[in-house]
Amino acid sequence: MPAFKIRSCLFLLLLLSSAVTLSSAGGRPSAYDMLEKFDFPKGILPEGVPSYELKDDGSFTVFLASNCEFKVDGGYLLKYDSKITGKVDARALTDVKGVSVKVLFAWFSIGSVARSDAALNFYVGPLSATFPVANFEECPRCRCGFDCATAASIATQSDES
Repeated sequence: MPAFKIRSCLFLLLLLSSAVTLSSAGGRPSAYDMLEKFDFPKGILPEGVPSYELKDDGSFTVFLASNCEFKVDGGYLLKYDSKITGKVDARALTDVKGVSVKVLFAWFSIGSVARSDAALNFYVGPLSATFPVANFEECPRCRCGFDCATAASIATQSDES
């Protein structure tokens, strides 16, 4: 066999073994994959979750690099702490700690989220708000939320002034 073919075969074998190593190292589902497994859209978590823990009883901890705040439609401000805890079950997040919403001048903790067909119900104490699941197809980004293009455009315009 010519040396070129041997080198090509060795190179291909090296590439294949690297791909297998990478896929097994990254074989753990992301926090977003786990949300979808429990029938929640990935967009209820901000972009960039580096790690999470999920126990057999459904209790979870999600870790963010830092606290995260952004505005959403309706003028509400959402805040995610760098550590979010709770319990997950099919179509229900309960005992949630580390996520809050600012309504007028006060902050309220979002204690649970339930999925019903095409809607998500967010519970803040005895009050709730319902939003279409389609609103959460994309993950929000810290500081600019779901509309980062507009935020970047406004920032660029103000820098140019």
